[in-house]
Amino acid sequence: MPTDPHNITIADYDYPLPDSRIAKYPLAQRDQSKLLVFKDGIITETTFFRIPDLLPPDAMLLFNDTRVIHARLLFRKPTGSVIEIFCLEPHNQPVATAFEQRNHSEWLCFIGNNKKWKSGSLSLDFEINNTTCTLQATRCEAVGNAWIVDFEWTGGIPFAEVIDAAGKIPLPPYLHRDAEESDRQRYQTVYAHHDGSVAAPTAGLHFTPSVLHSLEKKGIATEYITLHVGAGTFKPVSSDTIGEHEMHVEPVHITAANLRHIIAHKGHPIIAVGTTTVRTLESLYWFGVQLQSNPQLEAMHVGQWTPYELSTEGIDHTQAYGNILEWMTRHGIDQFDGATQLLIAPGYTYHVVDGLITNFHQPRSTLLLLVSAMIGEKWRDCYGYALHHDFRFLSYGDSCLLFPS
Repeated sequence: MPTDPHNITIADYDYPLPDSRIAKYPLAQRDQSKLLVFKDGIITETTFFRIPDLLPPDAMLLFNDTRVIHARLLFRKPTGSVIEIFCLEPHNQPVATAFEQRNHSEWLCFIGNNKKWKSGSLSLDFEINNTTCTLQATRCEAVGNAWIVDFEWTGGIPFAEVIDAAGKIPLPPYLHRDAEESDRQRYQTVYAHHDGSVAAPTAGLHFTPSVLHSLEKKGIATEYITLHVGAGTFKPVSSDTIGEHEMHVEPVHITAANLRHIIAHKGHPIIAVGTTTVRTLESLYWFGVQLQSNPQLEAMHVGQWTPYELSTEGIDHTQAYGNILEWMTRHGIDQFDGATQLLIAPGYTYHVVDGLITNFHQPRSTLLLLVSAMIGEKWRDCYGYALHHDFRFLSYGDSCLLFPS
């Protein structure tokens, strides 16, 4: 059982990050970003397009193929006030189902300038296929610091097309700029497929068709899974210790084929592209562990502290994933949606992931804890090296390839 991280002090995971080191825009060429490599306790640097040469030839790379939605909807009232509705996730409906709706959908949303929205509905006209359509938003009930918003629209088109045409890409708040036309394409991975994220899985932004082709030529296996990134990924740790911090919940989508391919790769390295992929793979492991003792579970939900409360009883990831396959067979499904609130922090034992490709994360963040759980205190050396060698930080910044010490 992993060490209990409740008493970890977040101040121990701080470092100085000048605003000048935060990349405000991406490089002109995705795969020309710098790559820090930490392997066998040694730090080196190269250019990202060389990454296929740095991976074990029998490795499998796991990607998160979520697609960022245009989650920011700006409604202008007759008085001139602008109300921003930021779509977080569908209310009581799977993401894919919500995007297929053609005239009505309820979403959990943040509302900016909410005090100016006294009552009634808001309307927003948008163009699609040379036709003007209207999106109407009605505020329903509050849920914590968010609201359930009821959307209705004309045109009979899927909500996926509505939000794509009417909304704006939700850039991270630390970029301190509005989204531009180029962000529509550059704040997506080249393999983005399933709509649902409000933030990009940014480790994947460095991959190009050329790099993916090089991986294929070298015989490195690839697999695509889906975790929709929520706004909570930017939630700072405001408490002194991790035990007082509540992790955000994110939806996971997995197929039986995904699980079978990963099981078949047993005995070979599994490299996760991005922290969201790590959380997906490890969360699935813990769902499989839960099924070991309770096969009658009706749905997947991995809590923040689940790994620190359960015994693995010698269960490896192939056994855990096999339990999920059996569960799916009993339910007559070949894919399913679950949810994870998993916190990976120092003391956590990785059960699936053998290496990580990721960007450089914010100080005092749970993502930095996840990195530290993999390479220990060496994260300080890696980040210190990056700061002293002109690496660019955060979403549009450079990346690193990390292997456990």
